Amino acid sequence: MSRPPLARERVLDAYQSILIADGERAATLEAVAREAGVSKGGLLYHFASKDDLTRGLVARLAALTDDDLERMTTAEDGAIAYYVRTSVMEDDALDRALIATTRLAQGGSAAASGALREVRMRWAGAIRPHVRDETALDLVMLLSDGLYFNNSLAEPGDEQSALSEFVPTGAVLDQLIALVVEATTRAPQ
Repeated sequence: MSRPPLARERVLDAYQSILIADGERAATLEAVAREAGVSKGGLLYHFASKDDLTRGLVARLAALTDDDLERMTTAEDGAIAYYVRTSVMEDDALDRALIATTRLAQGGSAAASGALREVRMRWAGAIRPHVRDETALDLVMLLSDGLYFNNSLAEPGDEQSALSEFVPTGAVLDQLIALVVEATTRAPQ
């Protein structure tokens, strides 16, 4: 697959950044064009409407999820450990796409809500073969949700170490992962 044009990616980056920082209402076509450093006509060349921008963001999220699932299936420590470990936000491309899409879903976008459900179902599908049953799958998914949510408890500008009160890191995270893997993969007693 060929790489999308740079201007198109800059427009999507700008849309995503505005959604994260200021929410869906602030992400007007004019604001996105200004943030991307393109004319409104340049934006409209790639995205004729906000709905097109949303479709572009959803497609980006799907592609990033494809990449994440590939890494999950080949992770040395296994799918469960990978999923829990990557629930500690790293401010990478997937995190930013998820947050921006969540902001759209919170604003009532059915396309964004559907995309988030699809991502979650795909992650669950990748983890399901590695857990003993659906309850164990729920444990992995909900723990991951909690870790991801707790990333938002730090103050803007805080160092990663400030998160340690809310989000385990290092050896503590390793111990949590070992406990989750043990609890979800062995037969119930």
